[in-house]
Amino acid sequence: MTTFTQKMSAGAQDRLIRHLREDHYELRDVAHAVIAGKKEGLNLVLYESGKLVVQGKNTAEWVEFIFEPFILEALLNAPAQSDDGKTLPPRIGIDESGKGDFFGPLVVAGFLLTPDIEPLLRDLGVKDSKQIKNDVQIQKIAHALHARAPRQCKVITLMPETYNRLVKRMGTVNRLLAWGHASVLEELLTRFPDITQAVADQFGPEHQIKNALKTRGKKIELIQRHKAESDPAVAAASILARSGFVDAMKTLSDLAGAPLPKGATHVRPTAETLVKQKGPDILEQIAKTHFRTTRQVLEACGLS
Repeated sequence: MTTFTQKMSAGAQDRLIRHLREDHYELRDVAHAVIAGKKEGLNLVLYESGKLVVQGKNTAEWVEFIFEPFILEALLNAPAQSDDGKTLPPRIGIDESGKGDFFGPLVVAGFLLTPDIEPLLRDLGVKDSKQIKNDVQIQKIAHALHARAPRQCKVITLMPETYNRLVKRMGTVNRLLAWGHASVLEELLTRFPDITQAVADQFGPEHQIKNALKTRGKKIELIQRHKAESDPAVAAASILARSGFVDAMKTLSDLAGAPLPKGATHVRPTAETLVKQKGPDILEQIAKTHFRTTRQVLEACGLS
C-alpha cells in the first residue's frame, strides 16, 4: 500500500481541513486525530501532532494534483513564514533537474530569495517546476529571473560526458549531487557573504552535502527536507534547473539528430536506434551511462 507522510504547518492544516469538508470526504473518528477522511482508494489522517498520513492506491495522484498545488502551493503565493508566523530570513534555495532522466544532463541551480524579491516571484507565478507542465512557461519564468535578478541565480549544467566522468570518479550519484549543491551554494555565498541559511531537498544522507561544503558553505545553516520545493526559494531554483535541462536537451537532440525523450521509460527504442546508427559511444555523449538501460540497450544491439 502506498503511504505518504508530511509534517503540516498550521496554515496548511487549515487548508487541508477545509478541503476535506468542502470536497465531501467521508469523515471518520480516529484516535489523536484532528480530522480523518476517506474516498475511494484514499485514506487521510491529520494527527494532533501536525503529521499527515495518506494511504491507498490513489495516494500518488492525490499528492500531485491536490496536495501539492492546492494545500502547499498557497505557501508560495504569500511572503514565506515559519510555523510561528515570523517572516523567514533571506536564504538560498537549491534544486536539481535531470537526475532521473536517462538522456540529458544533470542541472543544479540555486536562487537567493530576499524579501524585496518575493513580489517578483509571486508576479511570475513561481512554483515547483513539476507543477508547471509547459516547458515554454518554465523557460519564460527562468529567463525573467535571470533578467531581473541575475546575481541571485546560479546554474551548473553537467552535460553527459562530464556527468559520466564525474560519477565514475566520485562513485555515487549522491556524492555528485552533493558536490553540485555545494558548488552552487559557494558561488552564491561569494556574491552574498552575509547569507546565513540555505534550503535543499533531502536527496541523500545529510552528511554528504555537509562534507562537500566549502569554506563559506560550512558557516551557514543548511536545511534539508522532503518537499523543499514548497519554499519559494527552492521553487525558483527548481525552475532555473528545469529550464537549463530543457535547453541542454535541445542541444543534445541536435547532436543526436533526433528528438531525445525525457524520463527513464520508453527511451530504449530511441537509444537502440542511435547505437545502431552511430555506435555505442554516442551514449556517453547524450545519456547517463550508469543507468541499467545502457546495458539493456547494448545487449539488444548485440554489444557487450
